[in-house]
Amino acid sequence: NANSPASSMIRLLRTDSSNPDFQSLVQLLDAELRQRDGEEHAFFAQFNKIDQIRQVVVAYDGEIAVGCGAVKPYDAGTMEVKRMYVRPEARGKRIAVSVLQELEKWTRESGYRNCILETGERQPEAIALYTRCGYERIPNYGQYAQVATSVCFHKTLE
Repeated sequence: NANSPASSMIRLLRTDSSNPDFQSLVQLLDAELRQRDGEEHAFFAQFNKIDQIRQVVVAYDGEIAVGCGAVKPYDAGTMEVKRMYVRPEARGKRIAVSVLQELEKWTRESGYRNCILETGERQPEAIALYTRCGYERIPNYGQYAQVATSVCFHKTLE
């Protein structure tokens, strides 16, 4: 059926940062960000260490890991969305939306009511995704406060 959503073939797995598929997707993400961010990449990379993230979602198309994302506690009521990535050949199928919705669901189940995240102005696709999913731009937080190329978002979960 041509009208069925592409995401019907996508399976989401809740795991943690020890998952090898997550680790290989993150390597692809870092390579892409290195290209986009250039000399600034090392600055951002220090905030994206993945050891000990307990809440990771990996999206599979069949047996192939095609996307991922994670959340980690930021403060008592807030989780920070990290390491969102979809392989280039799998983009445009709403996989990132599915991953993000699963992370939000897991965040609510964990007793948190807010999600925040940082992305870069060189990631227009990410900015469009978060805006579409109900995130609102906020002043840059924490380590991103003085970073002109950072774009930060917040969403209150229902």
